[in-house]
Amino acid sequence: MNTTTAITTTAGLPTSVDESIDRLVAFLQTGATDGLFAPDVFADITLPHWRVQALGADELIAMKTRMHPPGGRTRVEKVLPASHGYTLKVEERWEDGGQPWYCREAFLCDLDELGRIIEFSVYCTGDWDEAAVADHAKTVTLIRP
Repeated sequence: MNTTTAITTTAGLPTSVDESIDRLVAFLQTGATDGLFAPDVFADITLPHWRVQALGADELIAMKTRMHPPGGRTRVEKVLPASHGYTLKVEERWEDGGQPWYCREAFLCDLDELGRIIEFSVYCTGDWDEAAVADHAKTVTLIRP
């Protein structure tokens, strides 16, 4: 599976933010979690018509893996650094069950003093299967794909 990443420039970002982004993208693409989450991370995940929460790195990793297994390709579209962390906007594409999938997500990440994510808010479009992607392409012309 292709796990290449297209990342917009992160020049000038604080080192802790840049390193956390690298770890978050690695998590999305491969499931690697080393140094990404604080043990007591709180996660608030908003999906279309649903919202779930997790407390603790193990619970968050298990939840995310059940909902959307790692793998595929992540394209970072935008990074907005903040004094306590960053916001990251991404597009993900992967294969599961023999078909391609797609989603867009925004992650609001608060970091602790070690650069680990301590608060993790996710806003996701939901996972679009091949039919949804095709229907969207026929119906909508995006100005900025």
